[in-house]
Amino acid sequence: MKATPAAQQRLLDLAAADAELSRLAHRRRTLPEHAELAEAEAQVRAGKDKLVETETAAGDLDRDIRRIERDVEGVRARTEKDRSLLAGSGIGAKQATDLQHELDTLARRQGVLEDEQLEIMEQREALGMGLDHARRVLAEAEQRQTEVTERRDTAIADLDAAEAGRRRDRDAIVPGLPEDLLAAYQRRVDQGKVGAGLLRERRCGACRLELDRTFVGRLRTAEKDDVVHCEECGAILVRTSESGR
Repeated sequence: MKATPAAQQRLLDLAAADAELSRLAHRRRTLPEHAELAEAEAQVRAGKDKLVETETAAGDLDRDIRRIERDVEGVRARTEKDRSLLAGSGIGAKQATDLQHELDTLARRQGVLEDEQLEIMEQREALGMGLDHARRVLAEAEQRQTEVTERRDTAIADLDAAEAGRRRDRDAIVPGLPEDLLAAYQRRVDQGKVGAGLLRERRCGACRLELDRTFVGRLRTAEKDDVVHCEECGAILVRTSESGR
């Protein structure tokens, strides 16, 4: 394959643009904000789960408190009724005894209910502090998620702008290249390899390896418009004044 030295040197500009695009793509994949955001999202999910769990427990205790309040009110109403009957006239001794026995039972029942109510209210008070804490933790996790998302989005926007610039550079270079030279270069790029590199003295700019003296000797006798390839990696070797004699 033949190509003018100028066209071959333009491959170095193309390779530089492609190398920068590869670096930008790698940076996009490995942005630290990706891991930070995943961690922040996990903390938000955990915070929401904890808040739901705590709210559910608080709701259960609230229902228990209301149930006991209804039971206590029922006991008090029955107590008042029995006391009114006991204080009234026209009741016999047996009925009075039965009423007094029921009043004693109601008093014990009310005491048990009030003790249970006090215990549950203490649990609810403690859970209320836990609920406040869960809400605080969730709010902080959501705030961190927002901050990390904003930093991630800013970093990606910067990368988008940089990539757009490099693609414009690449698009400006490509039209000036011979089709067969560009195709040879592009085949390597499509395989995930470096397409071209500068031959500087005995070292290939694509694979960074020092080349055999015999091979370099043959290159020195090649015509300037001969398209040559590295014997180590196969990249197009571009010869310039930096390539040595």
